[in-house]
Amino acid sequence: MTKQKTKETSLVSQQTRQETATDTAAKADAATARRTTRERLGAMLGRREEALSPRVLRRTLRELKHVLDPSVSEVEGGRRAAAVARWYAGASAEERRDCWLLMSEQFTPDASAIRAAREGYEAALGTPDEARAEVRLRRAFVSPRTRLLQRFGAFPEGMRFLVDLRAELLPHLKSDKRLLALDAELEGLFSTWFDVGFLELRRISWDSSASLVEKLIQYEAVHDIRSWADVKNRLDEDRRCYGFFHPRLPGEPLIFVEVALLTDIAPRITPLLDELGDAADLQKATTAIFYSISNTQTGLKGVSFGDSLIKRVVETLRDEFPRLKTFATLSPIPGLRGWLGKNADRLLAATPARTRNALAAAAGLAEGECHAAALLTALDEQAAQLPEKPEKSPLARWLLAAAAQYLAREQDAQQRPLDAVARFHLGNGARVERLNWQGDPSPKGLKQSYGLMVNYLYDLKRLDKHRALLAQGKVPVSGAVEALLD
Repeated sequence: MTKQKTKETSLVSQQTRQETATDTAAKADAATARRTTRERLGAMLGRREEALSPRVLRRTLRELKHVLDPSVSEVEGGRRAAAVARWYAGASAEERRDCWLLMSEQFTPDASAIRAAREGYEAALGTPDEARAEVRLRRAFVSPRTRLLQRFGAFPEGMRFLVDLRAELLPHLKSDKRLLALDAELEGLFSTWFDVGFLELRRISWDSSASLVEKLIQYEAVHDIRSWADVKNRLDEDRRCYGFFHPRLPGEPLIFVEVALLTDIAPRITPLLDELGDAADLQKATTAIFYSISNTQTGLKGVSFGDSLIKRVVETLRDEFPRLKTFATLSPIPGLRGWLGKNADRLLAATPARTRNALAAAAGLAEGECHAAALLTALDEQAAQLPEKPEKSPLARWLLAAAAQYLAREQDAQQRPLDAVARFHLGNGARVERLNWQGDPSPKGLKQSYGLMVNYLYDLKRLDKHRALLAQGKVPVSGAVEALLD
């Protein structure tokens, strides 16, 4: 019995030692995987969790420094960058990540130079040398990484290479903060290289090249294009589609907007997407409806085009159609369902008892069962079947009031509107004009917002006023939307 117990104890101890050794090895592997490139460059042997061995890492760093060599011309630097880009195209995902880390960690500003320049600037404040000291400080902050990336942008396909590199990089930022400097550098350069002053506004029509129309189908992000008939309808003579283009990315729209020319503000998307619907009479059109705006380049995240695009399109449309007086959107509310799921209890608690009883009856619930979960379930089941006139349905009226609260009153930690589409249009000076019941009865529309859509109005005489209100934390809304909040 004692021998058996001793044997069992020994086995347990052995298992414990094995588990401890495994945990230690796992921690060691994890620590190894997070070594800086400086530590890896000084090592002699590779590690299982790292894509490039120290020897190959050193060679890659030499090639990147070769690109940056100040003794060669921009043309030669671009040629060398193109050679690295060709290697990168055939590299594995792990090898590409090592390349990012080299760019991020090995081409940083000179800390001692920054410190000296800062001290010089502080000493020069209030003296005739202040401006010169400021110039030295600014130059000290310019990292070798900036010049490296500029060399990559110099060869013909370099811009495409860098935009794609950042698109691939972005999903890794949360898990590896070492890449933040490279991302910030790219975003800063793109903000300059893709400034709207360098962009060309072009109309995309059915007569455009097939490859360009295919890009439209590929990148449409708001209302999926289902067929060639669908895209032809969106490019017909009573419609307009415009995109911003950059000379270094020929044939590739950076962002595009689809516009319907009508006689009134559109409340529903279905007629606009109806391939068999009658064409609008352009001679009578007084209203331009922006019903889809799509960014196409993930790698240009953070670079703003939308504000300038809408302004340029409005100017272009007014030149072509002087009768146009109203400029508005027909927009989705993509964050509504998720927000309502988290806040329905709070909203329902603030709802008068009589209204809660009416909601219970409309949802087929017993009077005392009108709690948030049951109400949302009923709303989910009935959203597509509720009457077109929301004033006839307590459930519809409650949902519209909730949507008004979401768009006009709810803010994030930075005091911005919660909804991403709302942030975009309100930031451009629009106001929340009207909520539309069953604006988008498609499965996507029901999933996002129970079918609700919203019109944002671009009142050209009040854009600055609306921006000022938003800066004060006040969302500009129409009287009709304000009434839903009472």
